[in-house]
Amino acid sequence: MEKEECISQCHKTRDSSTLRNRKVFPSPEQTHQSPITPESKIKQDDTPCSNGSSGDYSARASVDSPNQLLLIVVTGLSFATRLYKITEPPHVCWDETHFGKMGSYYINRTFFFDVHPPLGKMLIALAGYMTGYDGTFPFVKPGDKYEHHNYWGMRGFCAILGSFLPIFAYLIVQELSRSHTAALITATLLIFDTGCITISQYILLDPILMFFIMAAMLSMVKFNQQSSRPFTASWWLWLVLCGAALAGALGVKFVGLFVILLVGLNTAGELWRILGNLSLSLMDVAKHFLARVVGLILLPLFLYVTVFAVHFALLNKSGPGDGFFSSTFQSRLIGNNLYNVSMPEYLAYGSTITVKNLRIAGGYLHSHWHLYPEGVGAKQQQVTAYLHKDYNNMWLVHKPDNNTQSEIPDLVRHGDIIRLEHKETTRNLHSHLHQAPLTKKHFQVTGYGINGTGDSNDLWQVEVCGGRRGDLVKVLRSKVRFLHKATGCVLYSSGKTLPKGWEQVEVTCSPYLKETPSSQWNIEDHINPKLPNISLSLLKPNFLEILLESHIVMIRGNSGLKPKDNEMNSKPWHWPINYQGLRFSGVNETEYRVYLLGNPVVWWINLASLGLYLIMVTVSSIAIQRGISLQQKRLEHSEVLTGGGGLLLLGWLLHYAPFYIMGRVLYYHHYFPAMLFSSMLTGVTLDTLLRNADLLLCQPYSDWLQRGGQMILLFTVLYSFYMFHPLSYGMTGPLAHEPGSAMAGLKWMDSWEF
Repeated sequence: MEKEECISQCHKTRDSSTLRNRKVFPSPEQTHQSPITPESKIKQDDTPCSNGSSGDYSARASVDSPNQLLLIVVTGLSFATRLYKITEPPHVCWDETHFGKMGSYYINRTFFFDVHPPLGKMLIALAGYMTGYDGTFPFVKPGDKYEHHNYWGMRGFCAILGSFLPIFAYLIVQELSRSHTAALITATLLIFDTGCITISQYILLDPILMFFIMAAMLSMVKFNQQSSRPFTASWWLWLVLCGAALAGALGVKFVGLFVILLVGLNTAGELWRILGNLSLSLMDVAKHFLARVVGLILLPLFLYVTVFAVHFALLNKSGPGDGFFSSTFQSRLIGNNLYNVSMPEYLAYGSTITVKNLRIAGGYLHSHWHLYPEGVGAKQQQVTAYLHKDYNNMWLVHKPDNNTQSEIPDLVRHGDIIRLEHKETTRNLHSHLHQAPLTKKHFQVTGYGINGTGDSNDLWQVEVCGGRRGDLVKVLRSKVRFLHKATGCVLYSSGKTLPKGWEQVEVTCSPYLKETPSSQWNIEDHINPKLPNISLSLLKPNFLEILLESHIVMIRGNSGLKPKDNEMNSKPWHWPINYQGLRFSGVNETEYRVYLLGNPVVWWINLASLGLYLIMVTVSSIAIQRGISLQQKRLEHSEVLTGGGGLLLLGWLLHYAPFYIMGRVLYYHHYFPAMLFSSMLTGVTLDTLLRNADLLLCQPYSDWLQRGGQMILLFTVLYSFYMFHPLSYGMTGPLAHEPGSAMAGLKWMDSWEF
């Protein structure tokens, strides 16, 4: 009898719980029988709305307004943890040497090259300029003291943007799950994660990138909520904000494409549902489609291009980035030797020229008196590519018979056979069947002969890329290849630095004739007193040309990134398990050490929650598919898991899985955008699990289990943060494996280096 009473009481309690729950969520009579999207819980309404939406996009069911006190606490803790000790250490840490220096370049308007789009560096520069930094600190290497230079503004700006990440995550999860508890779990994980704190406190692109990613995600979720009120002011506001955030993410790093893909997939799903709503006319569907094209494609594209327009306008002085770009690009930079100069427009016989390779930092065709050493092909004069302007880059253009004495010189055309004579040494550009010094499958290129005399191996055929026989060779603008007549190979810059020399790069003759930047050259300097000169300002590229070139150079630079000396290159499978961090500052016990490593408790909870999420979704889906009768709140929990949780899982996959197929060098910090999605998914998963404690225990024991689980989780995260916070805020004294260390016993994995 006692057992029956307990069971009866448990059923009554669950029934009353369901009734209480229905005060917040729609009843079955109010709700569509079709699956309900997590972003927009909707009421039954079969008639079209006056603004063009049908019942499928009518008013969203009422949801508790965000707990303002909780949000204030989350905001306060987030800003406090990120801004604490923001000026420590007072020296350059890790990649501050790059992005701080680039901020200085903007302030000084000096052109530079970076593999990432410019928005992040522009914002860093703006923050520094607005807080009194004058752009004079050199940022030479990590460990350099800032001394009197004002660096806190740039660090503070990044920390402020990083402080918004837990806040955005709180709001996103609250909207997707309709649970303040899930949102609070997510915010707690991010606020007290040592990795998120560390990466937000320095002059880096990562906090700026993650700010825009999370802003785009929040705007998308908020926009989805407005589906019952299309084309209203709030609907347009969130659409425009989402588009602006997408432009911001892509404008900081190309990995912003991942969140663009996420928003694109969500938008495609929304449009597909709108198309299936037969109460809407095709004109209404077209309006929805065009609005999204404007807000999520045209607006981001316009903003992204505008960022580059500002970038090019600001950086108008010659600088360290000149050599990465074409000669025509360089001609627009004040202080460059090509700026506002005059020279003949078309290449002619008898001209003195310099020839520049089109690969990134390919250098100028160069020679000097030094010979190749013994054992390296023929012991003839070296021909290399040199990255700097030099008199030894000068070559004379001759006909094969050396007849260039006419009053009006003949112009060089596509298909012509020429001989290039090195002006300083008078030796001809020459190739033969000997192996190249480093690229053994290529042929050696040398300087041969004297005073214009040589042999048939000195003859090269000029080929204008994309041209036809008879086309003229334009200075600066024509892409040219030089085909060796005797062997059929093509003049090539391998990009490999020769072991002995002065920053000399190997030049070879490649038997592989595919057109690549390494085998393409352009004529840069051109001197011929018998020809009229034109101002190079007439040959300057237009905005679209320099925009396209800058993207080609950035993409090539990204794919060619190599690990830095003494720096660990990690693998994607390392990241979710927190296998290895990054040294931001210091190595030995006498130095101020900062180590980028996620709070291991937080990261391992996230990892476990991924598996738990898949199990819960599988069990729920099987139960529904088998027709098992579930309470209304169980259905709602299932919808939150598959809808909101599914969106977060997709976000995690899109920001993580692509790194497995990337050929470039990878680092631990690349995982942090994915970690944000993983933490949000953890909040949804653990909250749903604890809310279903009444499947195991009757009331009030299930409530006790739920509250107890929440408190244990909170205590565990807080205590782990207390143990590992020196990783973020600085360590001094003995290392973790030495006696007396403040981190003694906390090196849980041998791969951790603190």
